[in-house]
Amino acid sequence: MKRKDDENWQFISGGGENSEAPIDAAKREAAEEANIETSNEFYALDTIASIPKYHFREHRNKKDIYVIPEYSFAVRLNNYRIKLSGEHTDHKWASYEEALSLLKYDSNKTALWELMSRLEDAD
Repeated sequence: MKRKDDENWQFISGGGENSEAPIDAAKREAAEEANIETSNEFYALDTIASIPKYHFREHRNKKDIYVIPEYSFAVRLNNYRIKLSGEHTDHKWASYEEALSLLKYDSNKTALWELMSRLEDAD
């Protein structure tokens, strides 16, 4: 998905709310950003990154937080109709190679590599 604010291609992203579990945050964000039904099968990936708090306006002044964990998930879609939120200007289905060339963040590229490897291993 192409973000409206910085025009970079990246996967759906967002933070947890209150004491929300990462998988629940992933489902909520997928629904909010792309109208992906939460009844789809979501899979936790092993890829986890740490992002400095200064990238998140709401965390910059917090004294007890230094890095924000970024968890990665995959989803098996029941249908392929994506409806973008106002956070994005475009989306596309891409080959593995094209997706790697479009993605800006290394953590997204690592998650994509992990997913592709799992699919190749039929895991």
